[in-house]
Amino acid sequence: MRKEIRFTLNEKAVTLEVEGDRRLLWVLRTDLGLTGAKYGCGEGRCGACTVLVDDAAVRSCTYSIARAAGRHVTTIEGLATDGELHPVQSAFVAEGAVQCGFCTPGLILSAVSLLRRRPHPTEEEVRQGLDQNLCRCGAHLRIVRAVQAAGEEMARHAEGGTGR
Repeated sequence: MRKEIRFTLNEKAVTLEVEGDRRLLWVLRTDLGLTGAKYGCGEGRCGACTVLVDDAAVRSCTYSIARAAGRHVTTIEGLATDGELHPVQSAFVAEGAVQCGFCTPGLILSAVSLLRRRPHPTEEEVRQGLDQNLCRCGAHLRIVRAVQAAGEEMARHAEGGTGR
């Protein structure tokens, strides 16, 4: 049975006709051509498929498209604004927190969610906030530094009225 799903994706209204109980990851990748969310485990354990739904980090491989109805979904493709990287993206580059890149989109979106809740996280809070995202390359210390640096940058923007 086909049904219509409406939601906001990267700040744009989307209406889709979907068949059955499909997962958000596959709708994003196959129907909408947004391949930033990666297929890693298919069980919600690795975090490679992480996207934001109403600012919460969710595993799109286990998240039903029906649950996205009426919500705001943000993928890595929608994080930059007007060609300018989001502060978390910039910090990952500056800190060298990008290695193979497979886990990076999920880590960045989890970090954005964390920083929106907790603008100045401790190292332990960053590690806990990202503990559902697996990175096998070993850039963990750089990732923590990047998230903390991004938090400081986002706080500066917020004080100046341009926070994201």
